[in-house]
Amino acid sequence: MNKRQARYFAIGSTLVATLIFLGLTVDSHRQFPKLTNAQNITPAVTLGKDVWHKNNCINCHTLFGEGAYYAPDLTKIAQQRGAPYLRAFLKDPSKFYDEQRHRRLMPRQDLSDADIDGLIAFLDWVSRVDNQDWPPRPITVTGSGTGAGKPTLEAAVAGTSTPAAGSTADASAKDPVALGERVFRTAAPACTACHSLTAGADMAGPSLAGIATRAQQTLASPGYKGSATDLEAFIRESITQPSAHLVEGTMYSADGVSFMPNTYDKDLTPEQVNHLAAYLATFK
Repeated sequence: MNKRQARYFAIGSTLVATLIFLGLTVDSHRQFPKLTNAQNITPAVTLGKDVWHKNNCINCHTLFGEGAYYAPDLTKIAQQRGAPYLRAFLKDPSKFYDEQRHRRLMPRQDLSDADIDGLIAFLDWVSRVDNQDWPPRPITVTGSGTGAGKPTLEAAVAGTSTPAAGSTADASAKDPVALGERVFRTAAPACTACHSLTAGADMAGPSLAGIATRAQQTLASPGYKGSATDLEAFIRESITQPSAHLVEGTMYSADGVSFMPNTYDKDLTPEQVNHLAAYLATFK
């Protein structure tokens, strides 16, 4: 190849690459309205976006892999936590930390109710964007801070308490306990997004280590307000009707409503709920 041919080849390659880039750009913009559910951008969503920028939330948090990594990724936070939790947290983050043990990281923003509603609407819209599974592993921290000695989500999941025999991941596909463990880790939102299985590692939801023992004690107490009569029924009730019985004085509910999503009775089949109850019942 002589110099003229090399020059023509370079020019031609550049033109072809430019045309491909422009074509992909145009195609991406063509898909944006569908991928982002643009029809759901309401005035409340727009207000929430303005609140997000005004308070420089991106200086600590991440959306779609963009932003700082000082605090949790919030791309799917609205699905993982739910509006009641987010509203109570944004009103007063200090209630979600034990400041005798941990340094509170989230400052109180003193947002108005309208700003909080808008921010929740914005985060809900963000959570429903088809982000093509990006980021591949959102940054997640516990709901009680990550001060010294406090496990992260990954550590909490890795250091699970030991359930009864027969609940290992390689158990038979017909074993309800093994199937329940699979549901625990794959439900949408995954139980691991809010609960750990390590004693004392409370997150957005309480640790589920020892849930079987605590459930039996609750069932036997005069203050129990639900309708379950045995351990697995109590766990099923807690999954599908999380507000049926609330423990007063904790950070897991507000105004008589549990922060746990109340959609699992629709998102999970009855069989999946039974398997999940069987699995959790092994944590004595």
